[in-house]
Amino acid sequence: MDRIERFYRQLNRFWGKVLSIVFLLMTVNVFFDVVMRYSFRNSSVAMQEMEWHLFSIVILFGVSVSLLDEAHVRVDFLYDRFPVRRKALINIIGTIFFLLPLALLVLFGSFDFVNDSYQIGEISEDPGGLPYRYLIKGMIPLSFLLLIFTAFGYVVQNLNLLRKSEDEKVTGQKVRAEVSK
Repeated sequence: MDRIERFYRQLNRFWGKVLSIVFLLMTVNVFFDVVMRYSFRNSSVAMQEMEWHLFSIVILFGVSVSLLDEAHVRVDFLYDRFPVRRKALINIIGTIFFLLPLALLVLFGSFDFVNDSYQIGEISEDPGGLPYRYLIKGMIPLSFLLLIFTAFGYVVQNLNLLRKSEDEKVTGQKVRAEVSK
């Protein structure tokens, strides 16, 4: 199980680096757009659309990256006080009964959305906007597929925590039993 968790962590680091590059590209794009607009009184609709396309990619795929690192938003005022074992159980149950069904719903619900966009050759409604709108819409099922894959890694990570906390509990009892002799 430790090897599986390491695999998920390596994959997570890879996606984190990819998203860092996308975020950097988005920042450069915004900078370029601002300089063009305010210094040269010229603006590009395509560049503005590229900003939200890149931002969408960062958000959609960033959810998966933040999950394994536990960097996602949660209600911590109770959770922080729980022992490791209870936290791991909450994470496993929450992932299986809430995260995975929602991610599967979005994944399967987005196929028609992307396919319709592809079939009609959807482009930007704005003159000078980006063509191939289905490409950015195609990021939705891809990102939720990654989220589902990452959710399994998160379950493995928490199963490892459960196993290790159980090992420590057993080891601790053995140590106490030996000390009392």
